[in-house]
Amino acid sequence: MSIIVEFFIAPNDTSATLALRTGPGRAFESLSFGNFDPEEAVVEWECLLVGGSFEELVEAGEPRIVAGQDDHGYVVFAISPRLSTALAGVSHSGLSGVAASWTRLRAQDGEVIDTEIAKGIVGDLAALVSRARRQNQNVYCWVG
Repeated sequence: MSIIVEFFIAPNDTSATLALRTGPGRAFESLSFGNFDPEEAVVEWECLLVGGSFEELVEAGEPRIVAGQDDHGYVVFAISPRLSTALAGVSHSGLSGVAASWTRLRAQDGEVIDTEIAKGIVGDLAALVSRARRQNQNVYCWVG
């Protein structure tokens, strides 16, 4: 199974919804990855960076779905303000620690993610979040 994951910057939920059918494309600054569950990942990253339990965050409605989950399987969700703040403020060594912890979590579920790839994903996302915050915008994720 192949999953396309694109994190992107948008000014608000309404704008982010425009990406539902085709992805963010050139309309939004974005990062493209593949083959991991981003909804699960953002909750795990938030737990690793800020604390709390996976179950508590899911029960609180994280990640917050903006559009989708229809017949076509596309979804757009928002990166939580708490995760955005944590990613924008984390150090390089903190990002490395989160990436290493995330790869161990995934390995417990039988999913192999290379630590260097994990560092790239988390590091690139942290940089995207920082750019979005400077522009007073938000980060969303499109999954297709």
